[in-house]
Amino acid sequence: MKHVLVLLTIFIGTFSFAQIPAGVGAPGGRPGGGNMNIGRFYGRIIDAATNKGVDAASVQLIQNKFDAATKKRKDTIIAGMLTDRRGEFSFEGLPVAASYKLVISAIGFKEIEQKVGFELNMAGGDMQKALAGVDKDLGNIKLEADPKMLESVTVTAAKPLMSMGIDRKVYNVDKNLVSTGNTAEDIMRNIPSLQVDIDGSVTLRNAAPQIFVDGRPTTLTLDQIPADAIESVELITNPSAKFDASGGTAGILNIVLKKNRKAGYNGSIRAGIDSRWQPNGGADINVKQGKVNMFASGNIRTRKSISEGNTSRTTFIKDPVTVLDQDDYNVNTGQFMFGRAGLDYFMNNRNTVGFSVNAVRGSFNFDNESNIQTDSLFPGDTQSSFSRRISDGERSFRNLGSSVYYKRLFTKPGREFTADINYNRSKNDNNTTISNDVLTAPNGSIIRRFGQLNTGNGSSSNITFQTDFVNPLNGNAKLETGLRLNVRSQESVNNISLVDGNGNAVFIPSLSSQFDYTDRVYAGYVTYTNKWKKLGYQLGLRAESSDYDGEVLTTTPPPGSKDTLLTYGNSFPLSLFPSAFLTYQLTDDDELAFNITRRINRPNFFQLFPFTDYSDTLNLTRGNPNLRPEFTASFELSYQKKYGNGNSFIASAYYKYTTNLITRNQVELINPFNKNEELVISYINADNSQIGGIELIGRNKLTKWWELISNFNLYQSKINANQPGIPNQEAITSYFVKINNNIKLAKQLTLQLSGSYTSKTILPPGGGGGGGFMFGGPQTTAQGFIRPRYEVEAALRYEFLKERRANLTLAINDIFRTNRYDQFSSSPSFEQNTWRLRDPQILRLNFSWRFGKFDTSLFKRKNIKGDMQNMQNMSEGVQF
Repeated sequence: MKHVLVLLTIFIGTFSFAQIPAGVGAPGGRPGGGNMNIGRFYGRIIDAATNKGVDAASVQLIQNKFDAATKKRKDTIIAGMLTDRRGEFSFEGLPVAASYKLVISAIGFKEIEQKVGFELNMAGGDMQKALAGVDKDLGNIKLEADPKMLESVTVTAAKPLMSMGIDRKVYNVDKNLVSTGNTAEDIMRNIPSLQVDIDGSVTLRNAAPQIFVDGRPTTLTLDQIPADAIESVELITNPSAKFDASGGTAGILNIVLKKNRKAGYNGSIRAGIDSRWQPNGGADINVKQGKVNMFASGNIRTRKSISEGNTSRTTFIKDPVTVLDQDDYNVNTGQFMFGRAGLDYFMNNRNTVGFSVNAVRGSFNFDNESNIQTDSLFPGDTQSSFSRRISDGERSFRNLGSSVYYKRLFTKPGREFTADINYNRSKNDNNTTISNDVLTAPNGSIIRRFGQLNTGNGSSSNITFQTDFVNPLNGNAKLETGLRLNVRSQESVNNISLVDGNGNAVFIPSLSSQFDYTDRVYAGYVTYTNKWKKLGYQLGLRAESSDYDGEVLTTTPPPGSKDTLLTYGNSFPLSLFPSAFLTYQLTDDDELAFNITRRINRPNFFQLFPFTDYSDTLNLTRGNPNLRPEFTASFELSYQKKYGNGNSFIASAYYKYTTNLITRNQVELINPFNKNEELVISYINADNSQIGGIELIGRNKLTKWWELISNFNLYQSKINANQPGIPNQEAITSYFVKINNNIKLAKQLTLQLSGSYTSKTILPPGGGGGGGFMFGGPQTTAQGFIRPRYEVEAALRYEFLKERRANLTLAINDIFRTNRYDQFSSSPSFEQNTWRLRDPQILRLNFSWRFGKFDTSLFKRKNIKGDMQNMQNMSEGVQF
């Protein structure tokens, strides 16, 4: 705790580096609230030639104020927005005793300025007439076309690194240099609040989030998504009723893929290589003309991954006690290709349809070697045996995803209806040959050899249908409703043959498996949003029901038929998931927020499958079809502060309580390969778990050339199994720190230096744990933890050519070889220590070139709303 307090003190001191200016308050306000901030200006911006509303015009409200720093008066922007598609704008909460200037600009039009103010008529003491004066309609304001501006138009906007919404944090990953030329899992390592283990499994506040792509569930894994294809990453720590209730204790991680909507055409070309001589490359292009917006992108990446590790395990199942020491060395080489394309068609001003499709294809060859020594501890004697296990083979995968959507806008501003269908399908094939040699001594001669041949394939599909309707009621009130159907299916075939010393393979039906599985989730929701003075609130209720069914089939059915050996399934009744979000605006720069939600985490396919998987004889697993879903109540209180020169600070306190926690457990079974009694990993519903903590995130512009993003998370985890023979997990207090430095060394040269430290943490419930293929062995969350680890990464980017359209990036990961996954786990049956190290100190050199030409004649056709609306959305929240 001493070290925790020291780090916390340093962290808070870092946030205080930039001085917080005095006198922060409402626009034009004085200390003590002397002004009446009840005024409202509204109106409409129209094209003088057509009398139609100007979409995405910039409207700024300026007040001449005294600057305490310069001791002079200067114009200060106190409010701003982009007009909607009708050209309408509105500013509220303004001091009525002040005078203002309105500045209006739009691409292709002349900028105009005009003075505005409130006219309060108190004659005769008529309060109704006086109040009417504080709600002023500025009428239709006409903009004249500017031919000179249209001759040469350049649109530039620097996206903030992070922005805040009412229910999410958004991270723009083009600022993340160290992940250039890599995959999505490398991006996640540098995002505050996220942790990524050695196998690429991501956790959010020590639990696995539900992963979405473009707002919908996906069958893609993080290592199948190129970093260069990602626009931004959204963290939704406590999703509202509008979102799928699945995700359990960790919420939703949404990956937004790139899709420009700039007029004309634009794109980029990328290429790179790493220190293991593995190349990567990619390109994307976007074309927008008239009513059509088309986009396409492609990436190819090769990879050579090397990992090493050790497992030391003492097993107490029976006499004699055995001690296993296993050294592992793995090499994995291969490549994958990622492609994406789509089209948006703007039927008219109110109706849009579109579709997109993405495809992934890859294959990997692996070569793994394990050297094992087993000591049997007899009374007064120790007998040792030695073996070498070599497994090699090939895995391939294919993924196809598609999405079709329709969007309808109504005459009432803000009212809209959307409907979309998303479909994902994945297939995989794998072939593995395992050779087990019994040796006379380490690296000695072979006494006996036996082997195993695994061949298999699988497929999964995911289809989602969703509709949403948004209906503004008045001023700040809004009602949203929607329906959702999600259907997932999985099929798998795993054939196991035993190979004798002469190389003869004998198929073993009893060890092989063939099965399929389908689950369905039906959902509907309603949310109501409103604002009362400085208090904003959103109340929601979601209803979901689900069911699943599966079949275990014979492994050698006649052609065209299936013989069912076993069926299993369950149906879960309708459950309600309420949510409440509250925000209170203390000042323009200070805000409090509180939210509470109820969530569900349903058991996945492998946790339910009632068959022992013998494909890896060192890690036997078996599902439990009687598992029940786990339910989580989540609470979060946060404070947001903006101060001085773009600096910001967010502090959050959170607590999650989960019942029916799905957690690992081990059972004892006879291994048919060696006829020995061994541990098999299975799953149970523990009684409950609790996790609570505080999280601090800050952005400090320390100097003009140095920006610091800091993240600190301190939390305590506890699991109460309350099951016979299973001890409860003692409470563990943990913390992790992430620092991201962006340093401008020169006008065209940027250095990014990132570091993270994770203290001792509890083993993730339900899996993850770092065991992985060919490593580890039995694990359980009954007792166990992961030892501290840290990592430092760096990247250097040089930008050149006109408008800095080209750049070179040199990056290196895990500079000090310290990101070692080191785990301890125990139970009444065993005690185990495992460590692993994967791909440290890899250098990557990448080149990127952006190209594009903008058709200025398109700017007056309402086709820049996509980018401009994104800019407005980001400006409405806390920007980093």
